[in-house]
Amino acid sequence: MPRRKRTNAEIAGAREARAIAASLGRDARSTRKRRRLTQAELGRRVGLGQSEISHLEAGHGQGTSIATWTAIGMALGRPISIGFSRELVAAPNDAGHLAAQELVLKLAATHGRTGSFELATRASNPSLSIDVCLRDRRDRVLLIIEIWNRLDDLGASARNMSRKTAEAMALATTFEPEPRVAWCWLLVDTAANREIVRRYPAVIGALFDGSSRAWVRALWNGSAPPDRPGIAWIDPRLGQLSELRLR
Repeated sequence: MPRRKRTNAEIAGAREARAIAASLGRDARSTRKRRRLTQAELGRRVGLGQSEISHLEAGHGQGTSIATWTAIGMALGRPISIGFSRELVAAPNDAGHLAAQELVLKLAATHGRTGSFELATRASNPSLSIDVCLRDRRDRVLLIIEIWNRLDDLGASARNMSRKTAEAMALATTFEPEPRVAWCWLLVDTAANREIVRRYPAVIGALFDGSSRAWVRALWNGSAPPDRPGIAWIDPRLGQLSELRLR
């Protein structure tokens, strides 16, 4: 009969068990020495032989029962504490937004652009920030990228963007040589956002008169961005940017 292939969890579990056993062994050895106990004396307290204690202290106790490790801890006056850690797969509340920011920053890095995450635009109020700010030294441009999971208030979002653009232009004056400022919205590609675009094409067209296709090229391929503000789709799940077409 062919040997069963171990699962990823079994492989990871075995690796983690070895690391825990090595840590417990080191701690047991150092504590035993501080207590001025020999391996044989500690073994008698927990019902093990001297060679078994030596084996555990050498870091080979991954197969030893919890009961034995607990007894060793009690004998040394250092009870062990065992529990599950926090969830490895727990996602932050803004995971979707973070995924989009991650994509933009990774693309920027491949083109030699310097990226800033949640760049504060006002020292007096750090909560006012730009989602992603990219500095392109080659083309001497500061790219302001705002990512929207959902446009709940298009007018307020536009006013907020005007403020951020003005503050980014003030920030640009501190660089040498001073870059131009260009900005773009990236809408997460959802049915809700597509419905907003379908309903208000004239409004969106007035706000974003830069070429969506050119903005996608600028972010995806690293070409110089348009002078005019633009808008495009972003799909963090597929790792894609695409042109937003208005009817």
